[in-house]
Amino acid sequence: MQKAFLYFLVLLLFTSSGFAQSADSLHVKWTTSVQKTGDSKFTFRFSGNINDGWHLYKANADEGLGGITVSYPDSSIKADAAQVSGNPMNITDPVFEKLMLVYSSKIDFSQNVTFEGNTPSKISIKLSYEAADKDNFIPEEQSIELVLDSSSALTATAARLLIPSIDLKNPVADCGGLSTGNFDAASSGLMSIFFLGFIGGLIALLTPCVFPMIPLTVSFFTKKSGSNKGKGIFHAFLYGFFILLIYVLLSLPFHFLDQLNPEILNNISTNVYLNVFFFAIFVLFAFSFFGFYELTLPSSITNKADSKSSAGTLIGIFFMALTLAIVSFSCTGPILGSLLAGSLSRDGGAIQLTMGMAGFGLALALPFALFALFPNWLNSLPKSGGWLNTVKVVLGFLELGLALKFLSNADLVMHWGLLKREVFIGIWVLLGIGLTLYLFGKIRFPHDSPVKKLHPFRLSLAVISGLFTLYLIPGLTNTSYANRPLISGFPPPLSHSIYQQKSDCLLGLNCTHDYEEGLKMAKAQNKPMLIDFTGYACVNCRRMEENVWSQDEVLSLMKENFIVVSLYVDDKKKLPLDQQFTYTTRDGVKKEIKTVGDKWATFETENFQNNAQPLYAILDTNEVLMNHPVDYTPNVDTYRNWLQCGLDTFLKK
Repeated sequence: MQKAFLYFLVLLLFTSSGFAQSADSLHVKWTTSVQKTGDSKFTFRFSGNINDGWHLYKANADEGLGGITVSYPDSSIKADAAQVSGNPMNITDPVFEKLMLVYSSKIDFSQNVTFEGNTPSKISIKLSYEAADKDNFIPEEQSIELVLDSSSALTATAARLLIPSIDLKNPVADCGGLSTGNFDAASSGLMSIFFLGFIGGLIALLTPCVFPMIPLTVSFFTKKSGSNKGKGIFHAFLYGFFILLIYVLLSLPFHFLDQLNPEILNNISTNVYLNVFFFAIFVLFAFSFFGFYELTLPSSITNKADSKSSAGTLIGIFFMALTLAIVSFSCTGPILGSLLAGSLSRDGGAIQLTMGMAGFGLALALPFALFALFPNWLNSLPKSGGWLNTVKVVLGFLELGLALKFLSNADLVMHWGLLKREVFIGIWVLLGIGLTLYLFGKIRFPHDSPVKKLHPFRLSLAVISGLFTLYLIPGLTNTSYANRPLISGFPPPLSHSIYQQKSDCLLGLNCTHDYEEGLKMAKAQNKPMLIDFTGYACVNCRRMEENVWSQDEVLSLMKENFIVVSLYVDDKKKLPLDQQFTYTTRDGVKKEIKTVGDKWATFETENFQNNAQPLYAILDTNEVLMNHPVDYTPNVDTYRNWLQCGLDTFLKK
């Protein structure tokens, strides 16, 4: 029985971990058939060929054996008890060392199933059972797809993911459009992310991991070159170039992923588990910055890079740069994490990530090159001291604030409702109070010294922190002042509130979140549709809603004249089974449409050949494009003129 107990532990571990198995490792080969027995009623038949020397157990509650079970993907599917053909054999089982009922060689069973909702074209079920031979006991699980309706192509057509009447090249009116504004917007976006990366690099320079390295490294190059100052300057510039190169190279894998699937970076940025992981990591980094513990990469990696830093001039300088990147990880890691996550949540994440990394690397590299060129500048550098730890603690507060953004992303796409807008802002207010008190010297962390006198710069930061905290407070109210433009895009949208809302439509707009429903509303009210491709984790979408849509001249135009169809491309809510299908795109790529976000992301790429958010398009009741679509348009007048152009075109038809 001791042996059986060990096998029971294996079973418990398997069932709790959701362990996945490859088809080659399974010991039963299953074939299936489906028979329709009535409206929404089916009989599923399963036939399993069991490998020689192996057997399957009949259900035995005393031994914790579940037998053969079938798991269905939705609670609306009602299944009767499985009917097994034939009788099991009674054998002396070597695992449990007692008589057990088992099936060997072959097993056949059937199950009657009823769909309470609409019947899907196919479903994926899981078979679970316990298999054993004389030496092994293995719980196995196998996924099987059952086709209920062979006309799945009809389902894809009915979903109308491709609208033939939408002609991007020939809208009715030649106004607006990505062709005129997108390049400038993209360039502006790239420069802004480069600038933010550069600022992040400058902040990283002021951390205890990097700042003390500047005079040491510059002195190393200038002294090593002796009287040949040009050689020392060249080596310092080369060192700076390698720092820049290393950080740019870190972004290359994301370009490869982007080429495989243009939507993959958006899927990564809105992945629930990844966002929760980022939240946990940022909290971990924050408390490291507070001084409660130190996070470093394994010393073996540092030692290996350091050992190669003297292996020849060119290679040695490269590994010196790599060593700096590794040893400074405990300070630069959180900043790089913010850059990574922030870039992936934007459109064109891969190229923006490269620009951000380039800005970060350039900011780190420039001081080494410039101080080598002008060594006298070293004398003007402030000495290392307690102020470096203050920088780390301030960064810790900022990391905690950023961590909430990732938890909010997960909360929004999964509709948990845990982190409403006012809760989010309330936590930021508490963090702002904490940071202000810290800068005034009222709070101390492990490595802080008592603040005897406030430096003017620290005092200025404290005042700024306090004023910003006061600025946030109206965001907790249910008033017209709740919209805080300076932080738009970071908290949840205004509609995601603890206060009772008249509808789930932002700003009281006439809206829907389903295209077909929007088309019905447009025909009934004889209004054009404003298609709004958006996302719960889309920062620029929130900025448009809170800074552009909220303006009177735009809001009145939208309320009175448009049906707003907001389609969330990152909505992780599962579609009903009868609306899930495999779709073949115009490029011949097969895609599984399982969630609301899958549906609208595919709808956008198929009809508008774009996967960016926000994206806006105006269609009439015949689904004809009124004017060129536009993307992020922060200028209120430009966006209003585009709306007016689309409306005028609709009224003239």
